[in-house]
Amino acid sequence: MWNGKLKAVTFSIDDGCASDRRIVEIFNKYGIKGTFNINSGLLNTEYEIRNEKGIVVETIPKIKAYEVQDVYAGHEVAVHTCTHPNLTTLEEKEIIDQVEEDRKTLSALAGYDIVGMAYPCGGVNNDERVAKILRKYTPIQYARTITSTYSFDLQENFLQFNPTIYWIETQLFEIVERFLVLKTDKPQLLYIWGHAFELDRGDLISYEKLEALCALLSKHDDVFFGTNREVLNIKYE
Repeated sequence: MWNGKLKAVTFSIDDGCASDRRIVEIFNKYGIKGTFNINSGLLNTEYEIRNEKGIVVETIPKIKAYEVQDVYAGHEVAVHTCTHPNLTTLEEKEIIDQVEEDRKTLSALAGYDIVGMAYPCGGVNNDERVAKILRKYTPIQYARTITSTYSFDLQENFLQFNPTIYWIETQLFEIVERFLVLKTDKPQLLYIWGHAFELDRGDLISYEKLEALCALLSKHDDVFFGTNREVLNIKYE
């Protein structure tokens, strides 16, 4: 399935925070690959973290537009919509505009045609209506949700593709260990997602934990490490 290997690992990181630089350094150190989902309309700004009352409690700088190609070299850049709205609340034209404006801008910045995506926002951030719009009006070929499956089985619905686990979940290392000892005769995928700012906070996940995770994964030569696009076998034109 993947260069003759039946097991693969990929990471998906949202929002294009400046801290992605440090994640890329860790990934490169251990031969791990990731996909970074970016809001092009929020590049050069600061990410605002709000509490339950909507009050801004923290601001985190975003990647600069001119940095995109260099920072994410060797990895994949993907759509996260232009300004991070919940697509399920928008009209059809707004959905298309949010996705296509982001895709075209990021394609120009990254230097290749982007066809991947991660849905923005928490809660119910995707539905069949939005997926049908993406399928009909955009070149997007896969779109990641935030619904953990805790499974490694491959999925058929690429436009509502569920990850294995969110990296702030307490069972992260348990799931990873289960994957690494797995003996299989069919393709199995470990798909992990998260946000860079969660590593900056360091309470539920930290850079030290991420590096320990990558070091653990890298010791297994029966595993293929690829971007989302690579593990889903979506070819470049």
